[in-house]
Amino acid sequence: MVTITDISKACGVSRATVSKALNGASDVSAETTRKIKETAAALGYLPNAAARSLKIGRSYNIGVLFSDATGGGISHEYFSRILESVKAEAEREGYDITFIAKDFGKQSMDYYEHAKYRSCDGVVIASADFMDPSVIRLATSDIPTVTLDYSFDSRSSILSDNVRGMDTLVRFVHSKGHRRIAFIHGEMTSVTQKRLASFRKTCAELGIDVPPEYIRPAIYHDPRSSGLATRALLELEEIPTCIFFPDDLSYLGGMSELERHGMVIPKDMSVVGYDGIPLSQVLRPRLSTYRQGAEQMGTEAARILIEQIEAPEVWIPQQITVEGSLLEGDTVADIG
Repeated sequence: MVTITDISKACGVSRATVSKALNGASDVSAETTRKIKETAAALGYLPNAAARSLKIGRSYNIGVLFSDATGGGISHEYFSRILESVKAEAEREGYDITFIAKDFGKQSMDYYEHAKYRSCDGVVIASADFMDPSVIRLATSDIPTVTLDYSFDSRSSILSDNVRGMDTLVRFVHSKGHRRIAFIHGEMTSVTQKRLASFRKTCAELGIDVPPEYIRPAIYHDPRSSGLATRALLELEEIPTCIFFPDDLSYLGGMSELERHGMVIPKDMSVVGYDGIPLSQVLRPRLSTYRQGAEQMGTEAARILIEQIEAPEVWIPQQITVEGSLLEGDTVADIG
């Protein structure tokens, strides 16, 4: 294994000079630093992570908290795009990624304790029950954190523009002549509250009356629950002409239920989803949906977390809202 001593001999400088140059010290000339780094690269030198951590007080390890009650996990396309962009941005800045959890192995610990156990410099809370005391403990602790789609006081967060997204979808459907619009929503989280409020507000602005029975609860990323909610809507005396689904994956349950009733999309029923995952665009007909900026959300989460880790003395909490875009698709009939 190549050591600092090997590099110092090859360059004809002291070990201290090599160490300073590799760590970016300003009292080593640019030319000497260049020569040392080129020699280190040519020899295949790799710094010792443990020694580096002790020296600068940082592990260069970012924790990611991802907890999904439905069991879909990171296989879900929307979250996988977020997490992949977190990973890519972190690695670009020289950080590793570690997933943190409760009850690690045979040890009972909460998220904060696991993050400490793994020496995480900071944590991205990508998906979690934000009312969980162990999540609150982590988010309000001494460990830098960034949350996705939820805001804690004095903490940074990356938010999808759920208000604008729902407003865009309602106005799109309205432009196609629909006035009987139903909304199947996910669990009552802050995301759901924003989408539901935006749905009702935009409908009111457009003069659309939404009967209480047109609002149906389901579970995010759970086709079965959305299928049951669709069945309830189809049993009404006056059924809607368009159904909003909680997300693109949940739409699959609604699609199956509509097919069981002999209904053709969009001839007999128009539908829209949410998320804009690639699956939505390979379905036939292509799903009309709202594409969230998942990649940008992940990149921004990693970027502002690393800013806080590396410059805590000038850190100011940030809230960044990421806009999405309408994917018109082919599942909304023009009945105007």
